[in-house]
Amino acid sequence: MKKNLLIAMAAIVAALTLNAQEEVQPYFTVDQLPDLIKCLPAPPAFDSPEFANDMMRFSWGKQQRLNPERAEIAKRDAVWSYEALLAEFDVPFGLHISPENTPEIWKLMVTSMTTTDAMRVAPKAFYHRQRPFERFQDKMLTDEEAELTGEGSYPSGHTMRGWTAALLLAEINPAAADTIFARGWMYGESRVIVGAHWQSDVDASRVAASIGYCALHNSPEFREQMAKAQNEYLEKTGQTSSIGEMTAPESNYPSQAYCLDGVKATPDTRGIIIQNGQKVIKH
Repeated sequence: MKKNLLIAMAAIVAALTLNAQEEVQPYFTVDQLPDLIKCLPAPPAFDSPEFANDMMRFSWGKQQRLNPERAEIAKRDAVWSYEALLAEFDVPFGLHISPENTPEIWKLMVTSMTTTDAMRVAPKAFYHRQRPFERFQDKMLTDEEAELTGEGSYPSGHTMRGWTAALLLAEINPAAADTIFARGWMYGESRVIVGAHWQSDVDASRVAASIGYCALHNSPEFREQMAKAQNEYLEKTGQTSSIGEMTAPESNYPSQAYCLDGVKATPDTRGIIIQNGQKVIKH
């Protein structure tokens, strides 16, 4: 029995150690971020013209459920995890994002979203807006009723997280920004389709995500990690060469190295250059 107790205690210690290692340190505390209650307008009143649009979009969302493919996407978008969210961006982003495959991108994304996720808590509690399925005693597409009942719908945490992810990934890979943002837009629409949020929740949440995204750039640690993520993307997709190659003396400097404006690069050139047909970053 004593042996079993020791084994159990060892398992608990191991679990606590693992959780400590996995703990994410945000770039800012919530008190250091913009207050969304002050930034955003109050949600529309139920007797307002804006809410009439919410009602129309609620009906639109229920119609979308009749499309099996779109309904399946909406169900996937409802999963509340970083792994599930980032998996939805694999195709538009052009790279599978995971701790093993892209550790620098993964660290940037998880730390950034952990930071901005906290911004939604205060306005949700302050406004405590009734969700669509609650108001109409309706059945959700995703069976989230028990989990979400009593929790305010304004703003949408899923939409904030999805749009924040799109903003970050588009900064890492700007060439694919259009498809990244298209997927991020769908992610917010999914919350209307499943019946979890009003359209005005989703609209405000995209603005909220943009506010948080701007705040992240005030962190030197964020900017440093963003640079690492951008470099990792270029390396993983074969769009860059070793930065060390750019430190050679002028006599050995590659003859086919040019700035983006077509001017020939020198050993003192900084930024992105084109060397032998490839992008190279020179710090």
